[in-house]
Amino acid sequence: MISLGTPRSISAALTNAEAAELAANTDTSAGRRSRWRRRYLLAVLGGAVVVLWILAALLAPWITPYAPDTVHVAGRLAAPSAAHWLGTDELGRDVLTRVIYGARTSLTVGFTVVLIGGAIGTLIGAVAAYARGFTEEILMRATDLMFCFPPIILAMAIAAALGIGTRNTVIAMLVVWWPKFARLARSLVLGQRSLEYVAAARTIGFSNTHILFRQIVPNALGPLVVLMTLDLGNAILVFAGLSFLGLGVVPPTPEWGSMVSEGRELVSQWWVATFPGVAILTVVIGFNFVGDGLRDWLDPHARRR
Repeated sequence: MISLGTPRSISAALTNAEAAELAANTDTSAGRRSRWRRRYLLAVLGGAVVVLWILAALLAPWITPYAPDTVHVAGRLAAPSAAHWLGTDELGRDVLTRVIYGARTSLTVGFTVVLIGGAIGTLIGAVAAYARGFTEEILMRATDLMFCFPPIILAMAIAAALGIGTRNTVIAMLVVWWPKFARLARSLVLGQRSLEYVAAARTIGFSNTHILFRQIVPNALGPLVVLMTLDLGNAILVFAGLSFLGLGVVPPTPEWGSMVSEGRELVSQWWVATFPGVAILTVVIGFNFVGDGLRDWLDPHARRR
């Protein structure tokens, strides 16, 4: 005869089972939180930095204590103080004000170059991959031709030929910015065009334009969005470099690269070049962290690790 045990032993067994299940659930949730922090904490911090800079740029007229082009020669090269938190430059202009207004120029150019360059490159790469044949050869050989030149050198040459100014610098950057997106878009569309849903769309009778832009491209946008996010910091850095060389904004427009250039020889007045440089550093790192987090979030294999 099989003994079922006393009610007390059964109750103890159930209690132990419930405790083990609770401990497992606790370990699982703790492990999830640990993985989330390991994967996305830097992305959240980077996103916070980027959002703060965007808000500062939008609210610049209301949060800055001075006008960005106000000259006060008597107070030139003043060290950071209560009146000027980040000091003043060679013309007595408030460095904090010009750094915040500089975010308007740098962020606007960065978003403009990446969005327009990404759209042009995606269009060229997608059309090349879907059309194949002669069209693909022409478009991709033109793309390869652009890769023959270092992007920053080619952008410098074009900007120098067009003349200084924000618009000309943006045009110069756009000329060299689209090829990377074209190559990535081509590889993504090539991977998508052989899938079953594309064959089904052809069978139904959808046009090639509809299949490409309404079916294939939306399914290939993930890696392109990640590249755009990572590239925003690079665009801001390149624009700052061109401005540093005198090929960017027209003075006295506040811009981080030109501000670093103005203070490059002022070793004792370190604040003139340091704070714009810190602004560039924080924005670039912020966008890189956001891009890395977005890449991990869009990658199902990374989410399971």
